[in-house]
Amino acid sequence: MHTSHTSHIHTDAQAEDVPELQPLADRVLVRVEEVSDVTLGGVILPDSAKERPLSGTVVRTGPGKYDKAAEGKRKAMTVQPGDKVLYFKYAGDNMETPEGAKYVVLREDDILCKA
Repeated sequence: MHTSHTSHIHTDAQAEDVPELQPLADRVLVRVEEVSDVTLGGVILPDSAKERPLSGTVVRTGPGKYDKAAEGKRKAMTVQPGDKVLYFKYAGDNMETPEGAKYVVLREDDILCKA
């Protein structure tokens, strides 16, 4: 007989706590840069043009995921707080503070490049 057990963890975290959240493993907390629907020249972008990679700034990183080949040591993260990064629109989990600041939690592998 198989029984299912679901554990519920209660947390006091609220939407306004997003900037202070600590990512786990190889996850990265990124503050999303707003994308305008209008270019600097005044051209309104169609939805298809908005599918390009998004950008943001790394706020905080996790400690890295465990490297199986290195006997339980963590693999160092390649991005650090303050790095500008590009990632695809549908990667990660999006969050927004009550003030409207947008964040996304990504796995490091979802980041395309950094500056």
